[in-house]
Amino acid sequence: LCGQLEAECQSILALRPDLKVVKLADGAEENWRFLDDLDLGLPPPLLVEVEEASIVDFYHATEHLKKACDAIWNDNAVKSKAEFERYRTLLKEEDNGVETVIRSLKYHFGRARSSRRELIEEQLTYFRNQRHRMQYAQYLREGLPIGSGVIEAACKTLATQRMKQSGMSWGQNGGQAILTLRSLIQSNRWEQGWQLLRADFCKQVNVVKSKHDSSLTQHQEAPIPVWTNNNVADTSYYHSLPLVA
Repeated sequence: LCGQLEAECQSILALRPDLKVVKLADGAEENWRFLDDLDLGLPPPLLVEVEEASIVDFYHATEHLKKACDAIWNDNAVKSKAEFERYRTLLKEEDNGVETVIRSLKYHFGRARSSRRELIEEQLTYFRNQRHRMQYAQYLREGLPIGSGVIEAACKTLATQRMKQSGMSWGQNGGQAILTLRSLIQSNRWEQGWQLLRADFCKQVNVVKSKHDSSLTQHQEAPIPVWTNNNVADTSYYHSLPLVA
């Protein structure tokens, strides 16, 4: 999967090196290890001109913020909810809002009882480690996505809606074939994809063609040419099979 994602980025940037590369994920270390080392496949003169943005999914970040608020105001659910909403807004809309969050967590960490300090410290460490990927107000001004919901929704539109209908059961090969074709259609790349697929899936066959008479009993065989990347099939070879009683 990582190799496919890298190849996708390379093929897109080969055509449009002017595009900005947005890397968006949750805070998992293995995700950012891959994204930080992503090979964009461009020569050095072009690579230095590529704009990049690394963004931690905002809604994942707010889950950590909620845990921090619950740890600080664990005995007051109403206060915890109110402070969470306040800091959530600051994190999203204020320039360097993450620094405000970090300062607040640091303050409450110093005042917390020992039983709560470890929980607060865990979230404080998270925000410190990811602060350079949490400039959400700036990202929004630039029109960049701050959540991965669109990508996650593709799991439903690409796979679930097609593969999990009533009574369906798929093997790996059949399921992958359907998903490959469906992904080409949904990404508006059917024509490009078919150019690659047809050489392997179109074979020489014989089709029974009826002579144009009233009996429909005399037939001749007409070969269908092999599709290749160098020629276009003559559609005159294609005929409906004759009806046979």
